[in-house]
Amino acid sequence: MKEGDKRENIKPGLKVKIVLKEDQRSGKLTEGVVKDLLTNSAVHPHGIKVRLESGEVGRVKEIVE
Repeated sequence: MKEGDKRENIKPGLKVKIVLKEDQRSGKLTEGVVKDLLTNSAVHPHGIKVRLESGEVGRVKEIVE
């Protein structure tokens, strides 16, 4: 499992687990496939923000191999 806080680790088509804005308190993870990267910085402490192919937006917590 690579870290989801480095942009270089995240590519469109990658299967990841993200935390949605409304799930940040509970920490519930949503699994999906990356469509777009929304964070421009190389590193983000809370995870790189992505849009999944389902249209959901959240920060990457885990990369599913």
